[in-house]
Amino acid sequence: MDAIEAAQVLSEIGYLLRQDPKERFRAKAFSAAAWSLALQRPNLVDLQRAENLTSIEGVGEGIARVLTDVIQTGQSRYLNRLREQSKQPARDDESDLDLGDYQGDVHSHTDWSDGRATMLEMARGAQALGYRYLGITDHSPRITVVHGLNAERLVAQSREMAEVQSQVDGLTLLQGIEVDILEDGSLDLPDAVLEILDVVIASPHVKLRQEPAAMTERMMRAVSHPHVDVIGHPTGRRPGSREGASYDFELVFQEAAKRGVALEIDCDPARMDLSPEMARLAYESGCSFAIDADAHAPAEFAYVPMALWMARRAGIPRDRILNFRPLDELTMTR
Repeated sequence: MDAIEAAQVLSEIGYLLRQDPKERFRAKAFSAAAWSLALQRPNLVDLQRAENLTSIEGVGEGIARVLTDVIQTGQSRYLNRLREQSKQPARDDESDLDLGDYQGDVHSHTDWSDGRATMLEMARGAQALGYRYLGITDHSPRITVVHGLNAERLVAQSREMAEVQSQVDGLTLLQGIEVDILEDGSLDLPDAVLEILDVVIASPHVKLRQEPAAMTERMMRAVSHPHVDVIGHPTGRRPGSREGASYDFELVFQEAAKRGVALEIDCDPARMDLSPEMARLAYESGCSFAIDADAHAPAEFAYVPMALWMARRAGIPRDRILNFRPLDELTMTR
């Protein structure tokens, strides 16, 4: 049991706890501990033998006991109990995904919008992980509090990107946008802007409680847009604090598959969207996927290794995941 496998156990525990609003603080504690393991990748066996697991940031006595169980038995009785209580058991047809094959993340943010790091800091963080590419996808203008990018600011950002690109060998930066899906399904930037970008992620952020029929029309229009490559966090949910949008998921997923639009599994612990159950439905509908950290700082790239269990639980094979493709096979423009 290595640190990443243990991080995925703690991540799933946090995910299941987060679905109960009364457990939100415990859920955050398990997610934070999982993040520490994914970042630090300590030798857990040595620490357990030395009875020093609590030296890991975010690991208190209770989480140390869970880790001890995992290290000694290869599984967690606590996780198994939560799975049973939540009726979300492991499945016998989960896929086998190797994190070492992960080529790059197509959804990240910088201080051009609501990120907490510069583009260079984000690029160097991705470079340190051995990524071959990184999508810089700051927000569009609709949500003013995140200081989104209009056409003029995207041009200015492209100039900075050229400068940053010259400083990061082996990593290709992809200029993109996380564009808002407006209430009527149109997008927050004109086609003339979207068509020149490397990657367009269309995401629902506001008015998530639209009546299901209207929300279905909204999402159908978005997945049918000729310049959309990925639907970001497709329900907009935040387990334990905000319900996601409700729409005809199967209809929208089938249309996304038909159009070649990937659906995102957003690994931010506060989102985990699509859920494993919804991702399974999308997979059975023929969809491809992007598994992204939605990172707003370099350390958040660790969300992917701690949450890769979600794609495995959904049974998604490697060839359906964009991030496992090398750059020359990453066809973002249809």
